[in-house]
Amino acid sequence: MADVAALSPEIWTSVRLTIELAAVTTAILLVIGTPIAWWLARSKAWWREAVAAIVALPLVLPPTVLGFYLLVALGPNGLGGVLSSFGGLRTLAFTFEGLVIGSVVYSLPFVVQPIRNAFEAMGERPMEVAATLRASPLRSFWTVALPMARPGFLTGAVLGFAHTVGEFGVVLMIGGNIPGETKVLSVAIYDFVETLRWREANILAGGMVVFAFVVILSMIALEKRMRRLGP
Repeated sequence: MADVAALSPEIWTSVRLTIELAAVTTAILLVIGTPIAWWLARSKAWWREAVAAIVALPLVLPPTVLGFYLLVALGPNGLGGVLSSFGGLRTLAFTFEGLVIGSVVYSLPFVVQPIRNAFEAMGERPMEVAATLRASPLRSFWTVALPMARPGFLTGAVLGFAHTVGEFGVVLMIGGNIPGETKVLSVAIYDFVETLRWREANILAGGMVVFAFVVILSMIALEKRMRRLGP
């Protein structure tokens, strides 16, 4: 406890920045991931699985590859440069906003897939019953589909948050190592190791191990609870 209390403001800034990044990213992922998951679960389009493969690309792409293309896209000569020019900025790379964009892309499959699975698991019958009761498609979605898919949303939110906290390659590529702006926990550990600050690196790495254990344990407990409660 004494070691934790004695941590420098630099470390606490990295902790705050990481939590903020994970929270913002998870909220955005739930908003944009829900319609994607719904379409993937319900669409009959022949190119549906091609879209699913694009969403899942971050699962297999090396983080440096994804980070490189995101860096190009967010740089001054990419789309990010065009968008940032409206706000008087030169680029979205090496900014917190750029980290959010990169984190959303990198963690997208971890949120979309559990929600898609939950939508598919409920089948067609509940929506058909709602339609016979003259409920509009939008109302059926909010009052039937979303409550039934709650386990998928909880799983997706936990996985999205945890995955964002543990990111390294992508955030280092597009965010660099700017204290108070883009220096998240994973980058801080790397920086401490490079500068031979083993004590700080050990404390942060140990904290990440505990965090990962708590996330996995929570997922197991959540899954068991949802199974007992049913749909």
